[in-house]
Amino acid sequence: MKKLKLILVLIVALSLVLGLVGCGTKKTTEVEPIEGEVTDLAEGFVDYIVAEDFESAVAMFDDNMKKAMSVSKFEQTWSQLQKQVGGFERKISNRVEKIKEYDVVFVTCKFEQDNIDIKVVFNKDKRIAGLFFEPAKDVDVTEYSPPIYSQPKNFTESEITIGNDEWALPGTLTIPNGEGPFPALVLIHGSGPSDRDSTIGPNKPLKDLAWGLANQGIAVLRYDKRTLVYGQKLASLQNSITVNEETIIDANRGVELLLENQKIDNSKIHVLGHSLGGTLAPRIAVENDNVASIVILGGAVSPLEELILTQIKYISSLDGTLSAEEESHIKLIESHVANIKSLVPSSTTPATELLGVPASYWLDLKDYNPAQMAKNLSIPILILHGARDYQVNMDELNMWKNTLEGRNNVEFKLYSNLNHLFIAGEGQSNPAEYEIPGNVDEQVIKDISRWIKDN
Repeated sequence: MKKLKLILVLIVALSLVLGLVGCGTKKTTEVEPIEGEVTDLAEGFVDYIVAEDFESAVAMFDDNMKKAMSVSKFEQTWSQLQKQVGGFERKISNRVEKIKEYDVVFVTCKFEQDNIDIKVVFNKDKRIAGLFFEPAKDVDVTEYSPPIYSQPKNFTESEITIGNDEWALPGTLTIPNGEGPFPALVLIHGSGPSDRDSTIGPNKPLKDLAWGLANQGIAVLRYDKRTLVYGQKLASLQNSITVNEETIIDANRGVELLLENQKIDNSKIHVLGHSLGGTLAPRIAVENDNVASIVILGGAVSPLEELILTQIKYISSLDGTLSAEEESHIKLIESHVANIKSLVPSSTTPATELLGVPASYWLDLKDYNPAQMAKNLSIPILILHGARDYQVNMDELNMWKNTLEGRNNVEFKLYSNLNHLFIAGEGQSNPAEYEIPGNVDEQVIKDISRWIKDN
């Protein structure tokens, strides 16, 4: 498998940190609808790409997509994709899903080394409002396997709803068998439009945590992320969206929901954040006096834009070489990072020059230092880190330690063989590792359980 097998996910994710590129609700100047069945249009669109007729392909975009994906950027993305998965061979099949007012066509294509779903999102005028390249979900997919330390007979799961307004989110509350009241944990996702389990390939780390901790007598609340459920709707807020709308508001709603449950010990409601969720955990706790402690799994201290650049450089270096194309891509990302660093409230820099994310998002995070904010918290803090984590590397753990070490209610745990998902592995970690089925390590479950019960 090539070193950049999954770097396409990162490339596209740079404009999908919030899951907001394309699928916007803002009215565009495109008034001429395209005639034809969406499946035929999607197949024709793919034909344009394969023929490298990118001008004709881009002509099918709506105005928002044209701003997000120029002809040259599209050509570069297609070239990068084929570098990862080999040359295009043929179309296999297509299927259509209706998501609110959008028709989403999945054109499954065979490449030399893998099968890819080219996901084409059509608006009501049959203009392309979103475009994604994803590993084909219906070809050679390995199913999730629950961890051996979880025993479903020991707990009950029920469907719940976070909030009761236009942003209400579906979720799952896992409660141990028995009378209670039980200590409880709200799970906070990382970046991107994640489901309640933080599913990535065959792995579901937040589900592992919920089931494992429920077996230890701890109730766990998890839910689908707002950017997953309302990604299209959030696109209309691109000039004002921040991590509040992406994460923090719903985390606090989760805490409030647990306060209303008689089976929950109101004095022992904790927040666990993974990745970006861990970075934001101190900010969540500052805003909510009902949080008993915070647990940070693979959370970064460095600014998000720097973290993205570090990840790109790491993946590009996995085979010890740096191609001209990789070097060009790194320089592009560096220019976007520089743009983000120079933002001020009056800036008019478009999202297309800010890693695909609006200026409002970056400005909100500009002065945020999670370690410093955590230092000002009086509540206990548990920080867990996998030594094989390349997404949030050891430098980040050291930053937490440099700021918080010495406090008697802060504890650090380092796991030598765990990656960013807290799944065990060997050797140098890489994106392809996330395609290998695994579960959150049992020692992580035990350490969190002990912490929750002690605090």
